Amino acid sequence: MKLGVITDGISRDFAYALAVMEGAGLRHAELQFLWGAEVGDLDAGERRLAAELIDAHGVEIPCVSRHVFGGLSVMDTVESDAAYTEHLDGLKRCIELAQSVACPRVRIMSFRKEMILFGSHGADVWNVSAGAWAKLVGLIEPAVRVAEDAGVTLVVETGNNAMVTSAHLAGKLIDDIGSPNLRALWDPCNSLYCNEPSFPDGYDALHGGKLGHVHIKDGRVDIPRASVSCTALGDGDMAPHLAPIADALRSDGYAGVVSLESVYRPDGGTFEDGFLASLDTFRRLFGA
Repeated sequence: MKLGVITDGISRDFAYALAVMEGAGLRHAELQFLWGAEVGDLDAGERRLAAELIDAHGVEIPCVSRHVFGGLSVMDTVESDAAYTEHLDGLKRCIELAQSVACPRVRIMSFRKEMILFGSHGADVWNVSAGAWAKLVGLIEPAVRVAEDAGVTLVVETGNNAMVTSAHLAGKLIDDIGSPNLRALWDPCNSLYCNEPSFPDGYDALHGGKLGHVHIKDGRVDIPRASVSCTALGDGDMAPHLAPIADALRSDGYAGVVSLESVYRPDGGTFEDGFLASLDTFRRLFGA
């Protein structure tokens, strides 16, 4: 396994984040927010500077991670909508950036969550958001075609406010679309909020080549109170799952990158402090 970090979890000053990464011995920099912009919205000067910094530090880019389709209502969106076109254009810019830095993956999200997608024995009439899943498949397919033409892999993240909340649903979307250019970006901590046990349930749902990339973080989830609090890695609800996930990835020969998603900020501290608080546990568990 290779270890990386989403750089804005250290700092949105990309040069500074890379320097901290280098000091921590990490060589894989996932791009999400750089300076004042989301990846895909950098101006020409920022793109040149980013490329120069990547070369100067000798890092590899495992994933270009824009929130493509994030927050859009799947039921209220059609392909001709301006918002859909804007998100697809953002994806195309990210693919161009990924190709320029030899990155094989670009992240997408999966629209805004409709709570109940499937049901039976009356629930199909009273509870299910009828047609929502088929609508999602239809809206994701054009993005997959763009990725196929460009020769990159889209990775759909398991998001806690998204249609694809679980590894199970990520696997179903991959099966339903049936393209080798669509894989899962598994964030098991996000999936705690839909009550999917990370291991073995989440892990097993992505067997058979469906796993494209991994985010690791930790937190405490309180679903009845609609609340999440971030913690240092190993101090939250992911604690019992982390070692089994790492051991399984290692045993199965996962050769991709595990990115630390450093979203923990301790009281009175910074996100960089949160990164440093998780670093030793991350390296101990997921390092070679």
